[in-house]
Amino acid sequence: MLRRIFPMPTHSLVLFIVWLLLNQSIAPGHLLLALIFALLIPILVGGMQAEQPHIRRPIKAVIYFLRVLVDIIVANIEVTVQLMRPVKYLQPAFVAIPLELTGDFPITVLASTISLTPGTLSAEVSEDKQWLYVHALHMKDETTLVREIKKRYEAPLLEIFGC
Repeated sequence: MLRRIFPMPTHSLVLFIVWLLLNQSIAPGHLLLALIFALLIPILVGGMQAEQPHIRRPIKAVIYFLRVLVDIIVANIEVTVQLMRPVKYLQPAFVAIPLELTGDFPITVLASTISLTPGTLSAEVSEDKQWLYVHALHMKDETTLVREIKKRYEAPLLEIFGC
């Protein structure tokens, strides 16, 4: 019964709070409107929500997050050093990375991870979701870049999401 009224309780709470913050008021009218929105919007959009994969290994997810943070810091330093040299020494390139991941969310996490790491940018996922196209600011060897992304990011995501 309670699940029917609050299909997404966290979303309802966030909607309620955000409405009040946006209006900067806790007047009775705004409280009532916030309550109505917090109840109705999750009920109306609940059927549109796609089933998302669950994290099967939360400890590995935390380790992955920490690894990405360290990689962002290291990549920032590497890109800074590369940009201090003349531009003619940069070798930008596009690379097609074959994907083992399945599902929109795990692929999105991989693409976001690559884009968050300075020096690389996820450009596109193929329509059949078999390839991820990545732009690298400076690439010495395509095989090494593909191997590193698959080992460092895709393999842990395969474990985390159980794809």
